[in-house]
Amino acid sequence: MQDTTLEENELSRLTTWVLAHRRVVVALWVLLAFAGAATAGTTTNRLSVEFKLPGSEGYKANTQLAALYGNGGDEPTLVPVVTLPAGTTARHPAVAAQLSAAFDAMQRAAPTARIASYASTGNRAFVSSDGRTTYGLIFSRFAGSNIPPENDRMKHAVAGMTVGGAPIRFTGYEDLNSNNSSDTNGPGVLAETLIGGLGALAVLAFVFASFLAFVPLVIAACSILTSFLCVLLLTTFVEMSFIVQFLIALIGLGVAIDYSLLIVVRWREERAHGLDNVAAIRRTMETAGRAVVFSGTTVAIGLLAMLVLPVPFLRSVGLGGMLIPLISVLISTTLLPVILATIGPRVDWPRIRKEAVASHGWTRWARGVVRGRWAAAAGAFAVLAALIAATFTITVGTPRADTLSQSGQAHDAFAALETSGIGPGPLQPYEVVAPAGGAAGAAVALGRLPGMLGAVAPPADSHWSHGGTALAVAIPAFDLSSSEGHDLTNRVEDTVHALPGAVHVGGTGTLNNDFISQVYANFPLMAVVIVVVTFLLLVRAFRSLLLPLKAVLLNIVSVAAAYGILVLIWQDGFGSKLLWNVGATHAITFWVPLMVFAFLFGLSMDYEVFILSRMREEYEATRVTNEAVVRGIGRTGRLVTSAALILFLAFLSLSTGPQTDVKILATGLAAGILLDATVIRALLVPALVSLFGNWNWYLPARVANVLRVKPSHAYERAPAPAEA
Repeated sequence: MQDTTLEENELSRLTTWVLAHRRVVVALWVLLAFAGAATAGTTTNRLSVEFKLPGSEGYKANTQLAALYGNGGDEPTLVPVVTLPAGTTARHPAVAAQLSAAFDAMQRAAPTARIASYASTGNRAFVSSDGRTTYGLIFSRFAGSNIPPENDRMKHAVAGMTVGGAPIRFTGYEDLNSNNSSDTNGPGVLAETLIGGLGALAVLAFVFASFLAFVPLVIAACSILTSFLCVLLLTTFVEMSFIVQFLIALIGLGVAIDYSLLIVVRWREERAHGLDNVAAIRRTMETAGRAVVFSGTTVAIGLLAMLVLPVPFLRSVGLGGMLIPLISVLISTTLLPVILATIGPRVDWPRIRKEAVASHGWTRWARGVVRGRWAAAAGAFAVLAALIAATFTITVGTPRADTLSQSGQAHDAFAALETSGIGPGPLQPYEVVAPAGGAAGAAVALGRLPGMLGAVAPPADSHWSHGGTALAVAIPAFDLSSSEGHDLTNRVEDTVHALPGAVHVGGTGTLNNDFISQVYANFPLMAVVIVVVTFLLLVRAFRSLLLPLKAVLLNIVSVAAAYGILVLIWQDGFGSKLLWNVGATHAITFWVPLMVFAFLFGLSMDYEVFILSRMREEYEATRVTNEAVVRGIGRTGRLVTSAALILFLAFLSLSTGPQTDVKILATGLAAGILLDATVIRALLVPALVSLFGNWNWYLPARVANVLRVKPSHAYERAPAPAEA
């Protein structure tokens, strides 16, 4: 059987080695950081913006569209809209001629685009019931981004043209998104990182009150740049999502600073207790360093578990995100001790804040929580229950089109579709790939479905048939993100599967259903993998059964409460308009809850490990649970809240980007971290540890033997001073 000092001994040996080879350690990390900086542009260019769901119905059709037609499918549909003056209809010969001329001009500007309209098909589905509003569907060429360059050329081609005296306005998901924020470009990942870094520096300056505040930023810079270099290497083997760059830059900033913050604060404490510099570093790595290793491992496991999901996009995020905590741990346990051993004492100036004693404010807070532990636990659970209640109303999907923009041409054109009775359906048409002789029949079958605005047989031009296939389009009467839209998509897929031949239905609207059916079916497996492995790691770390169980359950509660915050702010719109000038989305982007769970479960576990590791250490010294709680919070309270504030600022800077999806993700992570560090870790955790008493420290011999650690028994024999 092995003792838990095994990890401490290994960290001691590692610390001895890095201190004996300081120049090698520094040279290695500097070289990797410079290489990462030099190749950052190349790394960004290699990241993919594609969203694939292999094996799904929509993926099959969209893959065919890409291979045979080079447009449509995943690419957002561009919708030109004309609202004619009163007394004029699209059927008027002069209006029809002008409409035809306008769409011909668009076709000449984008020869590879597929265009369908009333002018080319005569289909009444393109005209409102009063005949005054008409629209077209433009499927642009695949460009490897969300904004096909052809779209601007088509808009420019008809600028100034009118149809029946009315202008041609354009709308679509991409156009609505571009009007969603006053800052349509966003500051960019480097600027967002700088914003987060400046916020972190302010917090670190408060914590250290010395030039040591710059040391965690140096560690973060090395971690981020090295992670970028590793991602570049990964891109030679697997496709990596563009979201990885944001996660590395901003989560890397927060995590690396958190780990170095824990180590540096403990180093100052050990020196304040009289240890010489090298001895203080060794003691720090045996305690705080061990906590960092366990914290980084739990974060990495949470992200690595995303590999069980059948979506390359999310797998790449999990793989790339896993690098962040692991590299941060490596640098914090190698480069940071060298920095502390060399320039640490010199930059710890003017050293206004002392670490010889615990924080008086947090010590008083902990004693108050212990004395009123029942009330503290009840109050915390009440707040969490209110937020979790909102979680049960979550709608997972694509934000509804009518929430994406409140002004501008795209908004006005979309509003014209809505007020005319056409509705949002043209923004998410179904695209049907069928054998050449079967496309017209598919259009007839789909056009008869309840909830369908209409269906269009292939127009008589070469853009709509290729390689023995032909394309039909079906236009829903409502937003496909709604419950009616989900049901309609299921009926559409059932209908095309019943048709003869290989018929597939694609388009942007099918992705939501495909994602939910494929990914969320595997979500419980991902959650179980994360929970079980994390629990086993924490049992070994804390030598307890109850503490890890409580930690895992509270993390699940924390994530559920974060979902509730997302629902309130974004789905219901309580704050999104005020903070980001974005209205209620009525849905949470389908991939966001998965990523919030994976990241937040691991990141919030950091604070649990920081706090409980110190409580366990104090319990070993005092043998009194309540005193361990008071001392543990007194030593880690300021550290955890400062670390959480740094991560919160990093995520806040991430929310300044123009993409609504990224804003939603950043909000969930930021609010979840702040809630976790305050209501859960500063209030609920100390209250529950105090309530559970001796049971916190119990690990039976049978379990200990399996995990190769010493069993743990309760030593407490006297009441805690806080209860006196």
